[in-house]
Amino acid sequence: MKKHLRIILLAILVIAAVSFYFRFYFVFGEGVKSGELNYVVYKGVLFKTYEGKLIQSGIRSKSAGTVQSYEFEFSVEDERLARELMLQGGRTLELHYKEYFGALPWRGFTKFVVDSIVAVSPAAQQNGEILPR
Repeated sequence: MKKHLRIILLAILVIAAVSFYFRFYFVFGEGVKSGELNYVVYKGVLFKTYEGKLIQSGIRSKSAGTVQSYEFEFSVEDERLARELMLQGGRTLELHYKEYFGALPWRGFTKFVVDSIVAVSPAAQQNGEILPR
């Protein structure tokens, strides 16, 4: 009976460990998002993490000519990268990110983790003119 109990407990532990790995460490997706960097901040109560927001360009709506904007909220693990992003506020950036199924408190508040800057442009432009803010 003890042998069966050990095997069952070991199986439960293995399943729990594999589930934890896939939930928090398996890279579900990765890609590049581009847009205007809104902010990068260092915040948290127990775990201080770097969090940011990128405003992606919108799509013109069919009604009233309005523009919708999309926000990409992300976390940054690397302090050096976060400090570099803090200096790029208001610029148009292309950021490479990794997407996880879940967020860990010491990694950040979001399941999207930016790991590098692909490109930086001065500001959003249209027909060669800098758009007003």
